[in-house]
Amino acid sequence: MIFDLPMFTLVHVVISIVGIFSGLVVLGGLTAGARLDNWTALFLVTTTLTSVTGFGFPAAAVTPAQIVGALSLVVLAFCLAARYWMKLARGWRTAYVVTAVVAIYLNAFALVAQLFAKTPALAQLAPTQQEAPFALTQALVLGLFVWLGWAAVRGFAASAASSARRGP
Repeated sequence: MIFDLPMFTLVHVVISIVGIFSGLVVLGGLTAGARLDNWTALFLVTTTLTSVTGFGFPAAAVTPAQIVGALSLVVLAFCLAARYWMKLARGWRTAYVVTAVVAIYLNAFALVAQLFAKTPALAQLAPTQQEAPFALTQALVLGLFVWLGWAAVRGFAASAASSARRGP
């Protein structure tokens, strides 16, 4: 079999890393007021694929990872609609930024969870992911993304206002 579970896991992880990296590039662009269309397309495709491929892992029941993946797909649907269907018009500009940041955050959340599950030193600190080191790390990641999201909304809104003043 060409696509056994270890290979599938590797493909999923590589797609996830590309999604997180490209998402951070897009987030940096948003804070600077830049759209970065090619990076955005890469981010949206890989982040969507990350969520979709996450459902390919065997599970006897619904897992927290599947819940995060489903939530991510809902967020990404709004993000894609705001960016490509509504073309960032009016409030959709802010909706795009917020949903893009949430999608990146959900990938980062999953990354932290996987690091605590799969890295021996971190797994010792939080073997059930109910311990303080895990909660503190996730709180710090959330705080970072709230701050970055606020900066992205401000930066991307400022670029729209600047473009509107300059005219076509």
